[in-house]
Amino acid sequence: MELLSDEMLVDTYYAAIQFELEPEFIRMLAIELKRRRVNPEAYQITA
Repeated sequence: MELLSDEMLVDTYYAAIQFELEPEFIRMLAIELKRRRVNPEAYQITA
């Protein structure tokens, strides 16, 4: 996860929700967003 930029992490998070991927994967992304103190709403959705 550390290799992803914050923007790529946010894009991945929204894509995972959109494509209804595994809840555990979405939860992992959300935990990483929180750990980095990244607010997904602060990023413009590019995908």
